[in-house]
Amino acid sequence: MIDWKPLILTFELAVVTTAILLLVSIPLAYWLVASRSRLKPVIETLVSMPLVLPPTVLGFYFLVAFSPGNAFGSWLNEWLGIKLVFSFTGLVIASVLYSLPFMVHPIQSGLSGLPPSLTEAAYVMGKSTFTTLLKVQLPNIKASLLTGIVLAFAHTIGEFGVVLMIGGNIPGKTKVASIAIYDEVEALNYGVANVYSLILFCLTFFILLTVYLVNGGYLKRFWK
Repeated sequence: MIDWKPLILTFELAVVTTAILLLVSIPLAYWLVASRSRLKPVIETLVSMPLVLPPTVLGFYFLVAFSPGNAFGSWLNEWLGIKLVFSFTGLVIASVLYSLPFMVHPIQSGLSGLPPSLTEAAYVMGKSTFTTLLKVQLPNIKASLLTGIVLAFAHTIGEFGVVLMIGGNIPGKTKVASIAIYDEVEALNYGVANVYSLILFCLTFFILLTVYLVNGGYLKRFWK
């Protein structure tokens, strides 16, 4: 018998995480492209660290930081009434930080590839920095935006170590599909684990295929 709650929770987590990442990553990527600050290499390093660090390392530090036994976690719990450990909110925050480079890097690459004359022309016409970004630069990097959105969404769906450390394994609350697969394999329920795995495999395959088709212009050629 398939429990659909882990899959539904996984998609909810991926949608919320991707939406937050899009809002956070656009100004961050813009700053990384435009800034000449000495802190830029440090910020770039911090953004990229989830690419090379084991998920359990990040998950452990998130668990320590968010725990009520820690000063920060205790402050959140007592003054704001926010409990991040073993909660969906904690999963979202951990997922945003863990998937950050998958959204920031494509957008940063897209902005870096724009010709300087495009931005300069907007400034000459009296456009503000925000207006230039919103109406000139972002519309010209749609492929990069799409790539970032899809990579962040797919990466969040496949998370295991981070969500297990910070969220635990609470059915209906923090038990996402990747953890459900692990549980079913441990219980030797390979049939159920296969269903979960196949659904995630097909979903991520078609999402990534769509990106390659759109960015490669194959769909436009097909409809001509």
